[in-house]
Amino acid sequence: MRPDTIAEAVLAREDVARFLEGSHGLTSAAARSKVMSYLEELQTTQRYELYRALEYPLYPILRKIDRVAENQQVAVDAVKKGRVAYASNHRSHLDYLVEPLVLDDAGIRPPIIAAGINLFGGPLGLIHKHVTGALPIRRNMKDPAYLITLKAYVSELLHKHDLFFYPEGGRSYSGELKVVKSGLINACLDAQVPGLKLLPVAVAYDLVLEDHVIAKQRVKRAQKAFSREIAELVRYAVGYRSRAFVTFGKPIALDSIDGENKKAVMELTRHVRHELGKLYKVLPTAVLAAAMTKSSTKAELASRIDGLLDTLRAADGNMSVSTAAEVLDAATEPLVTRNIIVVEGGRYRVRERNVLRYYARSLAHLLTPPSSMH
Repeated sequence: MRPDTIAEAVLAREDVARFLEGSHGLTSAAARSKVMSYLEELQTTQRYELYRALEYPLYPILRKIDRVAENQQVAVDAVKKGRVAYASNHRSHLDYLVEPLVLDDAGIRPPIIAAGINLFGGPLGLIHKHVTGALPIRRNMKDPAYLITLKAYVSELLHKHDLFFYPEGGRSYSGELKVVKSGLINACLDAQVPGLKLLPVAVAYDLVLEDHVIAKQRVKRAQKAFSREIAELVRYAVGYRSRAFVTFGKPIALDSIDGENKKAVMELTRHVRHELGKLYKVLPTAVLAAAMTKSSTKAELASRIDGLLDTLRAADGNMSVSTAAEVLDAATEPLVTRNIIVVEGGRYRVRERNVLRYYARSLAHLLTPPSSMH
């Protein structure tokens, strides 16, 4: 496929053609200039034969992560039947590497990945643009020319490729599962690809590589240079080991959903968030973090953990542990090594409160009554 065929299809679309006639206070020439520059930015090339080779430069980090796939047969079956748009929660910069490799492990054709434009600087940017075929997304962009072009581009892209995107937008800085945004979901509906399925995917880590960095901020205030973020990742990779659970959910048929009906789109976004919450793996580190107080004996902690596990089971959480003993056995050493808690004289104490809360909040969607959730 020539790389410009999607761009040609975008320009031929009725909504884009109407915008190019002059709209939103722009002359026809100014509107065309904007759309063409955004189209050039969005064009991407996927070279599948180079895809696996990405593991090698990133091997020092990736070898420290054990990938655990759950229900991947759902994705295997879905791609056999037609186009798929994967919608995942977003925990770490490693998501972009781990989740596509899980698909590849299962022999599933690689999707185009929608990634924040900040990831497109320097050498990694060239890899995203010319190997993985990542799609650069300008988040929180209000320019009508961009929004119209992006929606049209993604809609046309879905006729040729599967798509993998993060409907929360950026990574969760608080640790919580964020509200799902409708932007790219709208583009999927607008594509009107017969049989297109939206497939929820949840990713969870025992330890998130950049936990100390993002937990300090809680809310993202300014975009750091990605080169600086990479340097931080490498720093926190010393002694790092984790499992990454990638869990696939039941495909959601989009054929019957009217993208022009705002209520229907809102219901779909809520449904996607609900599904992601149910798929998200409940891991020992998060349970221990949620049970911790400033200072606790092991027995006090075990009692609180048992209560939490009952609540999480009642909320139909995707459990990885069933007893307090399992949680304490699996989570104590990693959190101590990561310098998040300290265990002295039989007491568990908090060392990095913000980081501990970051892990605890990853279960908030299961521990909060639905009526008070977003």
